[in-house]
Amino acid sequence: MARRDAPTTATSAGADTIGRIPIRFVRPAQPEQRWAPKAFSGEVVPFSATVFKEGHDVLGAEVELTDPSGGTAVHRMHAPVAGTDRWVAQARLDAVGDWRFRIRAWSDPWRTWLRAADAKLRAGQDVELVLAEGAALMRRAGRATVLDDAASAMLDDALTAAERWGIAQNPAVSTAVASNAPRELVTESSEHLLRVERARAGTGAWYEFFPRSEGAVRLPGGGWRSGTFATAAGRLPAIAAMGFDVVYLPPIHPIGTTHRKGPNNSLHAGPHDPGSPWAIGAPEGGHDAIHPDLGTVGDLTAFLGTAQEHGLEVALDLALQCSPDHPWVKEHPEWFSRRADGSIAYAENPPKQYQDIYPLNFDNDPDGLRREVLRVVEHWVSLGVRIFRVDNPHTKPLDFWEWLLGTMRERHPDVVFLAEAFTRPAMLRSLAGAGFQQSYTYFTWRNTKRELEDYLSELAHETADYLRPNLFVNTPDILTEYLQSGGEPAYRVRAAIAATGAPVWGVYSGFELIENVARPGSEENIDNEKYEYKPRDWAAAEARGESLAPYLTALNGIRRAHPALGQLRNLTVQWSDDDAVLVYSKHLDAEHSPTGEDDTIIVVANLDPHAVRETTVHLDVTRLGLALDSRFIAHDLLSDERYDWGADNYVRLDPRRNPVHILHVTPRSDASATSADASAQSRQPTDLPEPIGGRSGS
Repeated sequence: MARRDAPTTATSAGADTIGRIPIRFVRPAQPEQRWAPKAFSGEVVPFSATVFKEGHDVLGAEVELTDPSGGTAVHRMHAPVAGTDRWVAQARLDAVGDWRFRIRAWSDPWRTWLRAADAKLRAGQDVELVLAEGAALMRRAGRATVLDDAASAMLDDALTAAERWGIAQNPAVSTAVASNAPRELVTESSEHLLRVERARAGTGAWYEFFPRSEGAVRLPGGGWRSGTFATAAGRLPAIAAMGFDVVYLPPIHPIGTTHRKGPNNSLHAGPHDPGSPWAIGAPEGGHDAIHPDLGTVGDLTAFLGTAQEHGLEVALDLALQCSPDHPWVKEHPEWFSRRADGSIAYAENPPKQYQDIYPLNFDNDPDGLRREVLRVVEHWVSLGVRIFRVDNPHTKPLDFWEWLLGTMRERHPDVVFLAEAFTRPAMLRSLAGAGFQQSYTYFTWRNTKRELEDYLSELAHETADYLRPNLFVNTPDILTEYLQSGGEPAYRVRAAIAATGAPVWGVYSGFELIENVARPGSEENIDNEKYEYKPRDWAAAEARGESLAPYLTALNGIRRAHPALGQLRNLTVQWSDDDAVLVYSKHLDAEHSPTGEDDTIIVVANLDPHAVRETTVHLDVTRLGLALDSRFIAHDLLSDERYDWGADNYVRLDPRRNPVHILHVTPRSDASATSADASAQSRQPTDLPEPIGGRSGS
């Protein structure tokens, strides 16, 4: 942190003028600066700008931050890469609310003189004049005795030029001048807004499950007794024990019967088929009602209370669509589109058809729909819900979301919205920019090394000022070919990358049981839970060793223990010689860490679920906070093995035993491991458990 000096001159680099010292491309920022960039409480945010000036002056720069209470702090900026003119400072932001920041730049006459004097004195040019200029700068810096004495000595021609130059380089003199160095041509950028939201807006582990399946019982006559909020609450302790933070429930509303879908999305439902929860609305009510099979408002309140007791928040689904039986269809027919024959248009994504769902038309009565949606959201907020997962937001107008999210931010700034927007990048990014706190991403379809390197870098750096990725590994609709064919190793790899690649990740229930059989011709599970009850015997699967629950527990435990994994913008892609071995690191400096110590994680993942891979990993250890020639202990947090590593390291990853290393870095001088422990190499057998149920893809 640096102090702020009174400038010798000052100009503004605002929107209408470039300023005496140009300050350009300020970040954090959103494209077009239409909406404010954002961060979450506890996030370490890089502030940067391109700062330059004609000529050869040495420049200085700083960022002044004003927190929501009006307090200010100034952080000195540094130019990390020579020749880029890009200046950066990092700050950890903890207070929730609107922050403001501006960049300040200046010409530094003292450091400019030092650089020029070194060159001229070596060449014997203008020696007395150069030394006199240095003395004048010392006197400008202050009236400290050390500076007065140094300035007088600089003008003493009884001393050699080398002796007088040595005085200028004396540490005491350098420190005194640097503490009071004059600033010239001070220029300030315009003021920028940065919105800081609560920590759960940017961190957390999500677990999705259908409450109707938890406790569901098959009856002798072929019917079902649905699970309820009360029976579903019995699952919450196990979810919490795995280290998850958020429980996400698909729509809990009454389900229509007209055109109800049967098993596997068939067009004909039997008398005992429960239908898709996303076909919202029946005579019992619509978006503000609860399916009678699940219970009452009181039962939901009790469920929320049980979740809170176990440290869990509950996210409800906000799906703005209707079944043909929704009360809105009769009460507000103007909210729907009609076809040429007069019928209401059902949802389509040709050739896919969703006959059980009517989409809303936000252009027919935008004000009426806005009022009603806001009322619905406020209803659930009044019951204690603070997180919403929004279904298909890309099929609604962007200006509607801008309005709704802005209104909710003003009324309830702690409410979090997750956008399920598997759509074109322009819409996905714009939804995030308009205010969604989190976004589903294309992560599930990025499976090769190059794809993951590019995408993780994009999420961590290119879009991080406004888009927070929630790396779900699967959903009821998404069972990728990689998971279908890769067996347990693929499930372990994808979970490890999701859990370490971003501060927010999630799984849909059944992932831990390696449910990888797809409906023919699709990328979703066969016997999809969207259309039927799916009770699971979790305890029996764990007792048989056929559950990834212990692995998910380990991943979430690692996340909680290592603050570097709670940051988004600190990911660095590293290198391996194998096209199937992904390597990246995350580093958090001690000054920003809640532990007061550096925290560094290296992830090495074998993306080939079918074959052993041996390769050399090459690390830029300076991105780990280490010197180029450093050796360090790499402690595998999954296997508990320790390796003696440096910049180049041999790795062997067997997908049947240890497809992923999650390595914690400890510098050798501070390492607690013995040399014997550290000398173990990756090629040695690990202590990881055998794959569950023999279902490896190898």
